[in-house]
Amino acid sequence: MVRKFLCLSILISVFWLGFSNVVSAAGDEESKTGFILPHVMDNYEWHFATIGHTHITLPLPVIIYSPDQGLEFFLSSNFQNHETHKFGKEYGVSGYYIDENYQLGALDESRTFYDFSITKNVTMMFIVIAVLLFLMLNSAKFYKKNPGTAPKGIASFIEPIVIFVRDEIALPNIGHKKYLKFTPYLLTLFFFIWVGNLLGLFPEAANFTGNIALTFTLAIFTFIITNVNGNKDYWKHVFATPGVPVPLLLIIVPVEIIGLFTKPFALMVRLFVAITAGHIVILSFIALIFVFESLAVGVASTIMVVFINFIEILVATIQAYVFTLFSAMYIGLAVAEHDHH
Repeated sequence: MVRKFLCLSILISVFWLGFSNVVSAAGDEESKTGFILPHVMDNYEWHFATIGHTHITLPLPVIIYSPDQGLEFFLSSNFQNHETHKFGKEYGVSGYYIDENYQLGALDESRTFYDFSITKNVTMMFIVIAVLLFLMLNSAKFYKKNPGTAPKGIASFIEPIVIFVRDEIALPNIGHKKYLKFTPYLLTLFFFIWVGNLLGLFPEAANFTGNIALTFTLAIFTFIITNVNGNKDYWKHVFATPGVPVPLLLIIVPVEIIGLFTKPFALMVRLFVAITAGHIVILSFIALIFVFESLAVGVASTIMVVFINFIEILVATIQAYVFTLFSAMYIGLAVAEHDHH
């Protein structure tokens, strides 16, 4: 049953990915591949489909604060030509514009402003949070009403994952004494990344976890939690590595300090690259159909897209697991108690 559902979901996904871009891809050469980067980039609007000359989009709030003008609210549709549906300096509003690369700027380059806009990725983040709240609150409600009973419904889906993260990630890497303290954070990481990855596979969904700003923020959380909770042994290992001759400390200590930052950097880049690459590969195979305009290429590309979608479902889970696992390992190294005897 699960296999049938996955197959059906992926085939529908492939169809809608192609359909949503079919008209634009059938036009000039640039439009045949021009939908790839806008799909993986953040945007000030949510584009769903282009049918003929009609663009089906959801305008998003553009919120700007500047010291001279204060807080200002716009819709992204105010910054574009309604016939061509393009952004540019010539369509600026109140001294601001959105350029062709979906970047907000001021017509007066010396003007200082702060962008608090609800972009496509931010909207996707709200959707992920809403899904997680629904899943967790429903599970909590079940346990509150039925204490001591076997889980049913959503709770039966959530409980095995919670137990897995607790017993297979947190406990082995952090230890019996302190693993419960960090399990809520690790569970939040896993579910947030996992649900974001899976929802990002839907047609025209935002490249949520493939945004480096998001992965940077998650990595910073792990960095702060790791180092704030680091014990004396942890910091002694960084600044005065036991058993190392004093002259070698001149080399080892800088390496250890650099290592404090390379660990979260690796977390950030790994998730960002894996998710973004998967989206680009899938969209590239779809673009090949319209570039070559060949039935054989279309069939081959469709088969490859279905196959890669299967892989992406696996990657979505693996990347959530890996990010959570390495976070647990870094925290475990920071709080580990060493036997000095």
